[in-house]
Amino acid sequence: MSSHTLLRSGTAVGALVRESEHGQSKADFIHKLQIALKEANESLYWIELLHDAGYLNVDGFDSLYPQAEELVKLLVSIIKTSKLRIES
Repeated sequence: MSSHTLLRSGTAVGALVRESEHGQSKADFIHKLQIALKEANESLYWIELLHDAGYLNVDGFDSLYPQAEELVKLLVSIIKTSKLRIES
């Protein structure tokens, strides 16, 4: 287990969101954000695992986890809203 995996999934979120800003279509925008959501959710998993295994202390966990959780919620909201706009 490595913090490198968390770094990969965590930085992928930002890269995908940035890429979505210039999506070729609304569907492409949503698709890229859905992938970003998967990466953000994976980051939550790695934060939990690193904490449970003792690689991430309580302060680190308490700092990272709520922010990552909020990011997941934000991405879900953007995706839902974007899908509704396409349907109407």
